[in-house]
Amino acid sequence: MSVAFLSLGSNKGDRLSVIQQAVNFLSADNSIEIAAASSFYETEPWGKKNQNWFVNAVIAVRTELSPVELLRVCQDIEARLGRKRESEEHWGERPIDIDILFYDNLIFSNEILTIPHKFVHKRAFALVPMLEIKANYVHPVLNKTISELHEELEDPEDVFLYGTITGSRQE
Repeated sequence: MSVAFLSLGSNKGDRLSVIQQAVNFLSADNSIEIAAASSFYETEPWGKKNQNWFVNAVIAVRTELSPVELLRVCQDIEARLGRKRESEEHWGERPIDIDILFYDNLIFSNEILTIPHKFVHKRAFALVPMLEIKANYVHPVLNKTISELHEELEDPEDVFLYGTITGSRQE
């Protein structure tokens, strides 16, 4: 059984609800078990700044799926929740984005998938939720913990606690 860390983000529609639906679809898949989940965070857009802010979370899953099979499940869930990759702007608004950040300690790359995610070490919106569930995880390429990577961010985007993965908003 492998452990993968997935980043979930939404900045279009009912952001919280869409992420919760994605988590529900993942947990309903017999080949995926949710092992841990971060809180929700409202985050400044990364890459393309002039758009709605995101809600992001990270979950740890246990699975026997290969990384490519897991990616296909994630992309199927994105499509079910209204994402249309072929017509959206790069780093633009989208109802849901599910990225594989890490898969065990695997280093892997092909034409559709790179693990670890090639930008994870530059994105506060991925590192902050990772701090909650596995701060001591060591990036298999950079050989630094999530805590160290977070401390080294040069110009982190704003990240604010928004709520819990159960969907209840924290005040």
